[in-house]
Amino acid sequence: MITEQEFQRIAVFVKNQYGINLAGKQILVNGRLKNYLLRNGYSGYDEYMSKVEADPFGEAARSLVNALTTNHTYFMREFEHFEYMRRVILPQLKASEAATRDLRIWSAASSTGEEPYTIAMVLKDFFGMEHRLWDTKVLATDLSTKVLQHAQRGVYLGEQIEPLPEKWRRRYFKQINELEYQVRQELKDEVLFRQFNLMNPLPFRKPLHIVFLRNVMIYFDEKTKLALLNRIYDKIAPGGYLFVGTTESVDRRGTPFQYIEPSIYRKEKG
Repeated sequence: MITEQEFQRIAVFVKNQYGINLAGKQILVNGRLKNYLLRNGYSGYDEYMSKVEADPFGEAARSLVNALTTNHTYFMREFEHFEYMRRVILPQLKASEAATRDLRIWSAASSTGEEPYTIAMVLKDFFGMEHRLWDTKVLATDLSTKVLQHAQRGVYLGEQIEPLPEKWRRRYFKQINELEYQVRQELKDEVLFRQFNLMNPLPFRKPLHIVFLRNVMIYFDEKTKLALLNRIYDKIAPGGYLFVGTTESVDRRGTPFQYIEPSIYRKEKG
């Protein structure tokens, strides 16, 4: 069993490096890392953490992130966000960005890809024949390299794509065996996957129109969460939107976001 000292060493590193708060999760950490240490020949947590700390961007550190982050997602999760985007936001953006035809959308915790692929399908469906005239590529980032590899492969079980409209399943997926379907290249080309740590400076040169930051702030304490929200606010275009998870909320005393409806916020038009 992991000792308190070993747990605190891991917790401090993970908090400083990734903003993730592991307070009270000693049993979870032990359960997720114990077998990894045994399989890879480590004598214990201290030897492992010495390797992690010596190379915070190396394989051992990546394995730590992959083990400790939960990536539960599915197609059309919190579907009301996609419906609001299609019904309200995209008509606004189609009018306001008609001159440049450039939409900048970020899926900031993209996990195994269901969220950004769904966003891309909504965009293609909304713009229809005009889609090729617009740049609507979705940037999809995640801390975990493991889930990004899954997302880039784009292979899902038939039951996983079942929540999607039938016309989307037919158009954007091809059956590759009895159980699995693969995202067609046409849709893959609409999503750019990148590994990114939300604690790092946000790399955007142009303002963002829509940010999906769903079901990731549960990992952060209040101070870290507010700092991240304010950095994102600075990168969103005036009138741009932020989606958070339906069980999450934004403290409007600590950030300038306008409340639109539960889990949907907006930056003032200015």
